[in-house]
Amino acid sequence: MNAVPPHASAVVLFGHGARDPEWAGPMQRIRARMLAAPEAPRVELAFLEFIRPTLPEAIAELAAAGVRRVAVVPVFLAQGGHLKRDLPALIESSRRAHPACRITLSMAAGEADEVVDAIAGYARNCLD
Repeated sequence: MNAVPPHASAVVLFGHGARDPEWAGPMQRIRARMLAAPEAPRVELAFLEFIRPTLPEAIAELAAAGVRRVAVVPVFLAQGGHLKRDLPALIESSRRAHPACRITLSMAAGEADEVVDAIAGYARNCLD
């Protein structure tokens, strides 16, 4: 019988990427906050361009480690061209490459009510 890996599930925070590596700082902070929670899932970062790993690389590493469920969370404010065209193609390619791994795609983080509320609260507090 195969043992279930300690992190049978994982979250991949997916961002656009930038030439300046400091751009990834907020995503690294989100990852650190997630990992600080009790019983945190495995959390990895992946990028469309400029910064590694790419999404296919991150998913391949997770699948090789025995992860069988991956939730890809786009850390974007809204569904633009990359999320409508590029990301679905990357997800489908990864699903074909790792059929034993269930890969789901969440909506853009910036479209989640909790995130909209947090940004609205932040903006309101900028008047203080």
